[in-house]
Amino acid sequence: MGCITCMFSTKFLLSILLLSAIPIGILIGLETAPPSTHVYQYHSNSWLRECVKWDYLNRRFIVSYMEGGVGVVNVHDNIQEGITTDHVVLDEITVVKDADLAGNASVGIVIDRPRNRLLVVVADLIQNRYGGLAAYDLSSWKRLFIAHLSGPDEEKTLADDVAVDDEGNAYVTDAKTSKIWKVSVEGKLLSTITSPLFIFKEWYKNLIALNGIVYHPDGYLLVMHTTSGTLYKIDLKNGEGSIKLVKIVTGSLVLGDGLELLSPSKLVVAGNPSGRLVESSDGWETASVIGKFWGPVHRLTTAATVKDGKVYLSSLFGLGYPKRKHVLVEANFKN
Repeated sequence: MGCITCMFSTKFLLSILLLSAIPIGILIGLETAPPSTHVYQYHSNSWLRECVKWDYLNRRFIVSYMEGGVGVVNVHDNIQEGITTDHVVLDEITVVKDADLAGNASVGIVIDRPRNRLLVVVADLIQNRYGGLAAYDLSSWKRLFIAHLSGPDEEKTLADDVAVDDEGNAYVTDAKTSKIWKVSVEGKLLSTITSPLFIFKEWYKNLIALNGIVYHPDGYLLVMHTTSGTLYKIDLKNGEGSIKLVKIVTGSLVLGDGLELLSPSKLVVAGNPSGRLVESSDGWETASVIGKFWGPVHRLTTAATVKDGKVYLSSLFGLGYPKRKHVLVEANFKN
């Protein structure tokens, strides 16, 4: 969005370079260190990218723009992973740029495969005066609807991430006021899910509230509360009335961000550290962190996606000039 562009102007970045010689030296070291796992690199026209999802049918990554819009990064099937792609820089191609949503960021995205569409959360990141959910056809990129979730005359919100159930209903998290909007397959706001369990007495635990969200094939949502590290299970079979805290037996999910199911019993949590692998053997009543991966922490990992059975982590920041280079890093989880 416009304010973000101003904040990350060339003059601003040069000032940071001059004032932060030692941190930048460390940054260069981190950037030039050889990666320990496979990496996809792609050029972009912006410093900031929020979410990436793998579109396996079309062999491409779909990327959401913090300045608003959506792009694709096509992956060439004739490139063998782990041999040549580490040295190939792919290109980001813009496919969505809506003039009527200018000034808002595109944040969480999810592919709704049965309906051949992409759901995109739209949010005013600076003033928190708008939240919405847009749907686009994955073939033509025609916008199918825009659902307005909050506006300037309502309480401040921060629409963040989205999941979709088997019927095509979407669930959008509000990272500011700790609620979840439910939107119908046609784009109508149906209801809002709230609970005292979403709010903590300690003010600092509510700084970044409900964030990452996924739909489990057994009919419930798994939702991440970032600053508290709480994982929720919301049963949709009982009218969204059953909300439980998933007991984390070992490990911590504090500062967890985006979520991605690796399997019905394994969940990837992006954030700090770069990625955590969480497993449950009892239908997500309890869970344990069974692996961690430390990727490019200086780029601030925000989201995860699964490509051909492998987990890739995406980051907020791109580096380089004049073209920014973003990376998608394969996560090799270790105990």
